[in-house]
Amino acid sequence: MIIEFLLSCADKTPEYKSFEDYPTTNESLWLNYSREASEFKIWSPTADQVQLHLYTSGIGGEPIASYTMKKGSEGVWTLKLDGDLNGKYYTYQVKIKGKVLEETPGIYAQTVGLNGTRAMVLDLENTNPDNWKSDKGPSLAFPNEAVIYEMHIRDFTIQPESGVKMKGKYLGLTEEGTEGPEGVATGIDHLKELGVTHVHLLPIADFPYVDESKIDAPQYNWGYGPLHYNVPEGFYSTDPSKGDVRVKEFKAMVKALHDNGIGVILDVVYNHTALFETSNFNLESPNYYYRFSEDGKPSNASACGNETASERTMMRKFMIESVSYWAKEYHIDGFRFDLMGIHDIETMNEISKTLKAINPNSLIYGEGWTAGDSPFPPEQRAFKVLTNKMPDVAAFSDEIRDGLKGPWNDIEGPGFVSGKDGLEESVKMGIVGCIEHPQVDYSQVNTSKAPWANQPWQSILYVSCHDNNTLYDKLKISRPDASEQELIAMDKLAQAVVFTSQGISFIHSGAELLRTKQGVENSYESPDSINQINWNWKVAHANVLDYYKNLIKLRKEHPAFRMTSASEVQKNLEFKTVEKGLISYQISNNANGDSWKNIYVIYNAQPKAVNYKITGTWNVAVMDDNFKVNKTVKNSVNVPAISMAILYQE
Repeated sequence: MIIEFLLSCADKTPEYKSFEDYPTTNESLWLNYSREASEFKIWSPTADQVQLHLYTSGIGGEPIASYTMKKGSEGVWTLKLDGDLNGKYYTYQVKIKGKVLEETPGIYAQTVGLNGTRAMVLDLENTNPDNWKSDKGPSLAFPNEAVIYEMHIRDFTIQPESGVKMKGKYLGLTEEGTEGPEGVATGIDHLKELGVTHVHLLPIADFPYVDESKIDAPQYNWGYGPLHYNVPEGFYSTDPSKGDVRVKEFKAMVKALHDNGIGVILDVVYNHTALFETSNFNLESPNYYYRFSEDGKPSNASACGNETASERTMMRKFMIESVSYWAKEYHIDGFRFDLMGIHDIETMNEISKTLKAINPNSLIYGEGWTAGDSPFPPEQRAFKVLTNKMPDVAAFSDEIRDGLKGPWNDIEGPGFVSGKDGLEESVKMGIVGCIEHPQVDYSQVNTSKAPWANQPWQSILYVSCHDNNTLYDKLKISRPDASEQELIAMDKLAQAVVFTSQGISFIHSGAELLRTKQGVENSYESPDSINQINWNWKVAHANVLDYYKNLIKLRKEHPAFRMTSASEVQKNLEFKTVEKGLISYQISNNANGDSWKNIYVIYNAQPKAVNYKITGTWNVAVMDDNFKVNKTVKNSVNVPAISMAILYQE
């Protein structure tokens, strides 16, 4: 039997027949620090003994003291020590049936020393920037007012010509007035110039893939494999050996972005751990936090060797409290859940409910799929197709992504903007925000065969992200015959569709500069030469940047492109022409309070200009690269090859 294997494998005490029989607790397991005393807690219901070791430094040396913790009810071990322990480091060590496990900083560690081997007692109040209590991110009436910019901390400022002093660091995003080649704005000033509302940071939770003792050495990783879930990664700080520095500098970055009107979203990876046998979860309560296959092996829906069990009481508690901690302590404005389909629906709903209570402007979204099969029942998983069961959670639309640029798993396959026929319905599904719409033929959609969003803002609309090739690289690989001018036109048209569609707009850092990774598809541990934002691109591709800026400005100024409900979209958005390489639609009735009564949008992906027939007289708002057209058209309009046109009536 599977459960017998698990219990013998984990060397559990015989009184618990299954993980479900473990005693659980609602008690706070976070370190309770004050200048008078510190109370340490750990949940380990099968332990015979738990010791707490105190150290003066984050690495090296022997403990200055060791204490045996007291076992209470519900599997919680507790120890209260008098005096001010701020700055001391500590570990727990669990003994189960005579076997002493390795030391662990504990899953609730708030900061750590070098390379995360020991937790640190920290007076969090002393890490707050000036005016921290009044700090807050942007307000959103509805989630689709957000324009999300996905970035990697190091990529954004590490290039020698970035003009940033603290290159590759949290503090690099606090510097204003930085300039690159020919005086172009870089860093935080570039974000303001572009007009995005939020940055989505690739994982910054402490991970084991770099050596923090060598922060000046050429090292790189995306961070999709946490070691500590509640600790900022030390590699992006100026001194990882001091546990308070990473906390202070991360908060300083958040404060700087907020001061400039930009929210901060964390990419979180609760679906698996970097380590398994010696993960902090397993060093506290072996195997409890994970799922297992029928053969007794760790299940692997993450394709990273293990998957966590969000449905278990203490894992659910951990996830909810962890995101709450980031939202409260660091003022984080949203969370992107990696491989969200591994988590269960109930947990995701509890998370969104909790976050919305802390900050009503919180954005909660994720990848509505897994990277492999799981033993957890599919009908209970937080899949994209079950987004309608998670009213405050959004999911990425791979329909519009692959529809616009071609399939992710066929590197040479083109999409709508690059000349592929038959993807129009997939693009249309994204345009309406993946809701039910009578004019979308879902049987012809590339991935989903039915609408999955209750409201349009439950869909994240994008054409590229950190995964797979950059947009420019994908277009170039799939259309080797296209000229550079044609590739740029395809790039612009793809983003034009994203920014004039009804979901939440999301762009990959550097896409506005025609970012290339030199054809590298999976750059998670590639060097800076592949991953860095090259600020020379901003000079070379100024026209592309201007186009992106104008798209964002257009979206902000015209709420018709971000209607707030499915019924509004169904009532006001009507598709007009759909044929190979051509999609058009009209938004009517001053939708969502727009100043334009009627808006006509035409996407021409054909390699030739189209003389498009219209009824009545219209003002031209956008034609090709021009967002300030001052003319009217009647009966027909000429739309250039591979471009978007927008007409309106007041």
